[in-house]
Amino acid sequence: MATYRQIQDWVRQTRGFVPKTCWIAHVKSDLGLSMRRSVNRYSHPTRVNPCPDDRRQAIEAALRYFEMVR
Repeated sequence: MATYRQIQDWVRQTRGFVPKTCWIAHVKSDLGLSMRRSVNRYSHPTRVNPCPDDRRQAIEAALRYFEMVR
């Protein structure tokens, strides 16, 4: 399983931007990947910084590259 840093580096090299870790977490949770609860996350039911639609495809491509999803 790839780390958030590895995902960020891959997206930066292939797509030209660095995704925020909260965007990666949002995409992972939408895809049903298991995640730990962040120690600094508040108990908000909604996300403060959801992943923008135009960045979602690049993050999903990185997750497929690292074989985290099919």
